Amino acid sequence: MVVRLIAGLAALSLALFAAACSDPGDSTGENGAEVLRVGVNPNFPPMSYYGDQNQLQGFDVDIAQAIADRMGRELELVPTEAAQRVPFLTSGRIDLSLGALTRTPERQEVIDFTIPLHTEAMGVLTTAELDVDSYEDLNREDVTLSNMRGNNSVAVLEERLPKARKLLVDGNADVVRAIAQGRADAMVENVDFFIGFTKNYKNIDWVVLDDPILVEFCAVGVAKGNDALRQEVNEVLRELHSSGVVNATWEQWYGGEMTVPIKPEDLAG
Repeated sequence: MVVRLIAGLAALSLALFAAACSDPGDSTGENGAEVLRVGVNPNFPPMSYYGDQNQLQGFDVDIAQAIADRMGRELELVPTEAAQRVPFLTSGRIDLSLGALTRTPERQEVIDFTIPLHTEAMGVLTTAELDVDSYEDLNREDVTLSNMRGNNSVAVLEERLPKARKLLVDGNADVVRAIAQGRADAMVENVDFFIGFTKNYKNIDWVVLDDPILVEFCAVGVAKGNDALRQEVNEVLRELHSSGVVNATWEQWYGGEMTVPIKPEDLAG
């Protein structure tokens, strides 16, 4: 399969024009197959990021390729930042959105979701300098929590830790960098997604608190009302889960098992 990347203003303008003038799922690739446009976050290692050859790689990239292969479609990866995941779907820029898209009631009002792809187990990443035993200990006015704009967990922080100050940044790497630089004290998020960035700050004594605070499902986002595509992707995801592809791909990129694995009963619907 050929992977084509949308890059540059000219390509962006062309994609927007095409989305406005045609059916989002009607494009045809160079090999004659229909194109499946999948949004992945280019700044979210190891979920997805640009590698040494300036090619997108990671868990989401491999899963997107597996989905496209099984659907007999040509994969087109569209760089999609966290805050763009829903807008890109509603505007027709992409057919599917990955990027750890958590299923929430607010998002379900404007887009549809497949069955779960993976879980998101929220925990605390901090340093030994901050003496805390549980996430409730962070609910203090002298504590600053870093997080990324567009993350569902931002609302969770406001609800559960209202006293703590919030520092919102633009990328996942910036969340960890803020803690390492002393601009923030901790983060409350899916530690699996962020722990890889800590290796850049080996002088910091990093600490991950025990026990997940909250476990949610991340699924594939689909445009509202596109039931045919959603059901087709659901069947593919069931096969990828039952064959062990999802778990094997996760372990390859994250170096260990999913903190809270997907169970067979989670795949109904």
